[in-house]
Amino acid sequence: MTLKTGILKGDIFLKHIPGDGCPDTPKRLKSIYSMLNDLDMQDIFVDILPEKAEKKSILLFHTHEYFEKIAETKGKELIAFTADTHAGEDTFDAALYATGGLLKAISQVVAKKIDNAFALIRPPGHHAEKSRAMGYCIFNHIALGAIFAQKILKLSRILIIDWDIHHGNGTQHAFERDPSVLFFSVHQDRLFPGTGNFTETGSGAGEGYTINLPIPKGYGDAEYTSIFEHLLAPVAEQFAPELILVSAGFDTHKDDPMGGMRMTAQGFAGITASIKKMADKVCGGRIVYSLEGGYNCDALSEAVKAVLKEMSGITCCDVSAMAAKADKKKMAYVVRRCSDVHKHLWNFI
Repeated sequence: MTLKTGILKGDIFLKHIPGDGCPDTPKRLKSIYSMLNDLDMQDIFVDILPEKAEKKSILLFHTHEYFEKIAETKGKELIAFTADTHAGEDTFDAALYATGGLLKAISQVVAKKIDNAFALIRPPGHHAEKSRAMGYCIFNHIALGAIFAQKILKLSRILIIDWDIHHGNGTQHAFERDPSVLFFSVHQDRLFPGTGNFTETGSGAGEGYTINLPIPKGYGDAEYTSIFEHLLAPVAEQFAPELILVSAGFDTHKDDPMGGMRMTAQGFAGITASIKKMADKVCGGRIVYSLEGGYNCDALSEAVKAVLKEMSGITCCDVSAMAAKADKKKMAYVVRRCSDVHKHLWNFI
């Protein structure tokens, strides 16, 4: 039986216009939404309609003052928060619908109305701090989703996986003292925002529940899949989350202008298949993806298609065969660095 995969999309997310020169343009989502009309994507997915988050939902993570600061941008011309992060007249609403839609998707997955879901939304979220916009991000949807799942849906343990080429600083900071949320990030070393070193492992009760893999450029499909299979999978099994949330950035694609990774659509299928296998084992398959980066529109739509086909069971990537092709030197580096820091807590294979 084909699994039911929910897709959150909506015109409201196209109305966030962050100004000239910002790579996070509406074209990114237009290319994905257009791909969803392809013949091989018809009548497969369940539509999740956007829903506006209430203020109290945003305050699960962000401060009251920050919420009001963003609210004040509504209907106004471009307002800059940082050199790269701007709000236009509809940004506040787009961000509210993005968070609200993600919370709705999480609720439906947890209630087993759908098996998994992908929130195809913008502005993205993982750089947004408690009281600061940055890196094109306004509200931290994934952080809000994890807190919502715990406080409102009463789940105990959440695994957040961030595969964007940039480190999800805002998400890490939200949970670095919390042992009930495990944050696993694989990202390119020495890129914006400069956080996410191997030795950033959380603090206090949360020590060890932040796992960062800042890898050099040049890693591709086989290496990423091997990292998920041999480093993340045993940790996920040991941690046993009740829900997996994914900050899905596609700027690790070989054709993306942002970095120097060598991923292709097939590699995104591989890591999706790996995560799906983990989720089936530990949390009844409950996974919700939220779109982060990815700035080559053709590469982005092709990669999202590959992910959705894996999520819905249309394709089934041979992850073991893909991981077996990983460069041994590249893998030895990341396994050694990660194991040195985390071996006291996690049973790496």
